Amino acid sequence: MERTELINLIKRKKSLLCVGLDSDITKLPACVMTAEDPIFEFNRAIIDATLPFAVAYKPNLAFYESNGVKGMMSLQKTMAYLSDKRAECFTIADAKRGDIGNTSEQYAKAFLSNEGDFDFDAMTIAPYMGEDSVKPFTIYPNKWVILLALTSNKGAADFQFIEGTNGQRLFESVIIKAQQWATESNLMFVCGATQATMFKDIRRIAPKHFLLVPGVGAQGGSLEAVCDNGLTEDYGLLINSSRGIIFADKSADFAKVAADKAAEMNAQTSKYFK
Repeated sequence: MERTELINLIKRKKSLLCVGLDSDITKLPACVMTAEDPIFEFNRAIIDATLPFAVAYKPNLAFYESNGVKGMMSLQKTMAYLSDKRAECFTIADAKRGDIGNTSEQYAKAFLSNEGDFDFDAMTIAPYMGEDSVKPFTIYPNKWVILLALTSNKGAADFQFIEGTNGQRLFESVIIKAQQWATESNLMFVCGATQATMFKDIRRIAPKHFLLVPGVGAQGGSLEAVCDNGLTEDYGLLINSSRGIIFADKSADFAKVAADKAAEMNAQTSKYFK
């Protein structure tokens, strides 16, 4: 999806919401467990219910890979289902890959190629190994690289705030350097909602790039703080919610409750739309 298409989708739906499909089979409602493919049945219901409110979906690959071949088949069916709704949503492979160049080429081919089984719009990448590990993900037209920059977990403090001799914190160095590898039209950064007070610092060095923001809801991040500090004239944010939406209810009404939670998030951000 091109940048202008993504921006227009956000404007049309008046939404910044990305629904994380962290579909842990041990947490699925009992009503889907009798289906031939419980994970896909769950995902399908969540997608159908939340599509009016969401601009993006982000399957976390760990919850599919952990179920082996069956899990990857669930992912493939989910992506095939979303492909029929391509004009209505942006898709992100939450894969956090990062390796030497020839390995990255294969990861990119697996998840970003439109000739493969998945054909995501974007993919999360760990940038630690540098340019040659990231570049293979940037060669696919209208596909996006989303680099981990400032994450929402407790361990973020172990490395991400270390200052170099130039005074830049490590996450700032990642954001600045990566802009030599790709542009605002195919490069985003993961920036956790629990770090929202630092979004102004991020906007000083990446004023136009989209940010993928996890950590709102279950992890305690403030939706208002994220918007107040991170929004741009083109919105520039995809705010992810996973557990707070998809596992908000475990009854037969789980999809309806998920839709209600998605609508609530949109209501909280409605004041930011003209």
